[in-house]
Amino acid sequence: MGITVRPTHLSFRSLSNRTVTDAIIVHHIGNTNADVSAATVHQWHLHNGWSGIGYHFLIRKDGAIEEGRPLQAVGAHCHGQNGHTVGVNIVGNFEEAEPEPEQMDAAARLIAALCRHYGFSPSDSTVFGHRDFNATACPGENLYVRLPELIEQAQNAYIY
Repeated sequence: MGITVRPTHLSFRSLSNRTVTDAIIVHHIGNTNADVSAATVHQWHLHNGWSGIGYHFLIRKDGAIEEGRPLQAVGAHCHGQNGHTVGVNIVGNFEEAEPEPEQMDAAARLIAALCRHYGFSPSDSTVFGHRDFNATACPGENLYVRLPELIEQAQNAYIY
């Protein structure tokens, strides 16, 4: 996809593949502002009895992008929307903290690459916050108010 994604080699319980991808949903960790890894979130989700990490990508505090759920698999990140979306989690509790500049840059580049890969452009009709669909604070107020800026950054990265 033209970006660097750290492989995680996580093992999942049964997964199914998406047949359509037409949107990206942005999340935050929410319960901690610690710099948790995809492997840690994977263990949390397995402990809940799930197939494994529900997000396709996780963006660490330093801007590193880690693999989560396999890209072609149906996610488990936004009730009612998993069958056609990619889930991107930006690590942090953005009800209390601000996303790091490195995270915003990495998220914009990742969103642009995903949009190119799936053949749609980044816009407010293709990139959403989790709260746009479900009753949740996710992706946190401090990230949600910056989604228009993130989409604009992704549009700029998409063009070049």
